Amino acid sequence: VQLQASGGGLVQAGGSLRLSCAASGRIFSYYVLGWFRQAPGKEREFVAAIGRNGYSTDYADSVKGQFTISRDNAKNAVYLQMNSLKPEDTAVYYCAANRNFGARRIYDYDYWGQGTLVTVSS
Repeated sequence: VQLQASGGGLVQAGGSLRLSCAASGRIFSYYVLGWFRQAPGKEREFVAAIGRNGYSTDYADSVKGQFTISRDNAKNAVYLQMNSLKPEDTAVYYCAANRNFGARRIYDYDYWGQGTLVTVSS
């Protein structure tokens, strides 16, 4: 499956952004979709994941209650709504796909998008 993330940009602290990830290729609904982020000088970290039917979600503690992941299997898309953004949310955000819900490690994910930069100014 090929993934293409978009929606990043510059936003002031307290603002919101919605990231999108469009998928093509293999059957989209077979895959668990996740978002990761990598801040400058830091390792890539898990942010959120959503199960195949969209009912099951998993969030890193750092974004729980602040970010919401969703998917639209009819549109082959996954989204990340980010609210109350903070400067520490600044990172390149990546969407990724794998077959196992609950996976949070980078190497658990088989397919990756190219990343979209989110910059939160104070």
